[in-house]
Amino acid sequence: MYKKILKENWGYDEFRPLQLDIIESIGSGHDTLAILPTGGGKSITYQVPALAMEGMALIISPLIALMTDQIQNLRKRGIRAEVIHAGMNRDKVFSILEQAQYGAFKMLYVAPERLQSDLFLKRLQFLQLSFIAVDEAHCISEWGYDFRPSYLKIAELRTMYPDVPIMALTASATPDVVTDIKDKLAFRVPSNMFQASVERQNLHYVVRMSDNKDAQLFKILNAVNGSTIVYTRTRDGAEKVAKMLQSMDLSADYYHAGLEANVRKERQNSWMSGDTRILCATNAFGMGIDKSDVRLVIHYDIPDALEQYYQEAGRAGRDGQKSYAVLLTTPSSVEQLVRRHEKVFPPKEYVRSIYQHLANYYIIGEGSGNGSVYPFKLEEFCHVCRLSYSQTMGALNILQWAGYITLTEEMESPSKLKVVMHPSKLYEWRMEHPEKDEILETILRTYTGIFTDAKHINEDKIAILAHTTREVVYAYLIWLHRVGVVTYVPFKRTPLLIYNTDRLDAETLYIPPVAYENRIDRMYARLVSIYDYSTKNTCRSVQLARYFGQSDAQPCGRCDVCIANKKRC
Repeated sequence: MYKKILKENWGYDEFRPLQLDIIESIGSGHDTLAILPTGGGKSITYQVPALAMEGMALIISPLIALMTDQIQNLRKRGIRAEVIHAGMNRDKVFSILEQAQYGAFKMLYVAPERLQSDLFLKRLQFLQLSFIAVDEAHCISEWGYDFRPSYLKIAELRTMYPDVPIMALTASATPDVVTDIKDKLAFRVPSNMFQASVERQNLHYVVRMSDNKDAQLFKILNAVNGSTIVYTRTRDGAEKVAKMLQSMDLSADYYHAGLEANVRKERQNSWMSGDTRILCATNAFGMGIDKSDVRLVIHYDIPDALEQYYQEAGRAGRDGQKSYAVLLTTPSSVEQLVRRHEKVFPPKEYVRSIYQHLANYYIIGEGSGNGSVYPFKLEEFCHVCRLSYSQTMGALNILQWAGYITLTEEMESPSKLKVVMHPSKLYEWRMEHPEKDEILETILRTYTGIFTDAKHINEDKIAILAHTTREVVYAYLIWLHRVGVVTYVPFKRTPLLIYNTDRLDAETLYIPPVAYENRIDRMYARLVSIYDYSTKNTCRSVQLARYFGQSDAQPCGRCDVCIANKKRC
């Protein structure tokens, strides 16, 4: 049955290693942990059983862009699927959940933050779920490198669906993270775990230490042809490296979350098609990107953790062809990493001051704000409040780890409109300005309560009802805003900040050890692991395998250490 679904919907005759085992495990009702490397086909392991089983699969993922891409790909195959994220208004969410209740979808994708919504949880209990899939499951672990407090809410679904199996998926997990995932998701006994070997037969790991990273980078790019990702620590770094490579007549561009969405899409497409060979990017790039022929992944800056490095390096050679993962370091790289991490954990007094700045910025009084959602641009916040960018980001992360706030990636924010002119004056005004009045009449007829509250509107819908175009509607609403008839906030894409609790007294704000001291200890443990990887005279693949709990790994014979050892012999 499963192979038939695979063939009919994806065109493959056979599953990759471990995929069928994982599918059969969840299909038989067992809680299942799947650890497959980047490019190992994790999505197939929940999409195939979702089509085979009765009911609808609930897929929880922190990556909005990835969820949206998967939904589009599923729909192209004729598979019924939908996504709910924080950028949607209440009516849209309600409509999707109502359709789901009547079996409209086989898969529903949601962000973990959605589990904090009372509307969602109340409607969820009426849905027939086949299983719950938790993607990027390492995010639930205090020992993982990307802990997200909202993931802790997932276990509460167990009380609502005690008999529904849970599948957890991640690209990498240390033994501590494995234990934590099973514990936090309340895995039942017996449960199953499937872990692919971290070894990649076609991937050559290399570390290059030099005082001149630019020269090393240029040398490597000239030695290895093909599609390339160069990872940098910062947005400025990505731009700087890309421009340096362009000056050397190499086909390069840069990509990071600070670019407009249309610019990011254009640059990603150019790289995907091969028009751009080298993309210099922060780690905002690469997750869920389906490009199998990446020949080279270079880390220009030393990453925060070995887990992060392994996942990002693994984006090379997904087609099985010879590829390289290169880490560039300098004698002072680790010292710089330590200093950088000190900014990640500013003093608790500074964290409390940032909490107060947020309250002032959004004008939130003590005892209020729980569940409030605000557009949030870090650069703008730091500029207005005259704050250090890096330390502020560190403080916001600590507040997020402590559970007080949630920061999302870029979301779609629907257009909002409110009529601010008094109805009696509006009548007179319309008599004096009859041009395009059909648009205003359509709005007044379609959106009730628009005189008292700002309403989410759809310009396309208004255009259809008013027999005009979206461009005409948009221009008219902008004009109405300027002359004081309405307040109009057009559609935009922006990151969001969500308050998970009512605003508290900043001076007495409790920052628990799990969000501060414990994380500092683990940070230094991760620093030791990445330092050892970059300096020890031990096979790189063996070091990675041991870090992830696979003690029986043998020297790969391909990495720079193994090649150097062969030459000595």
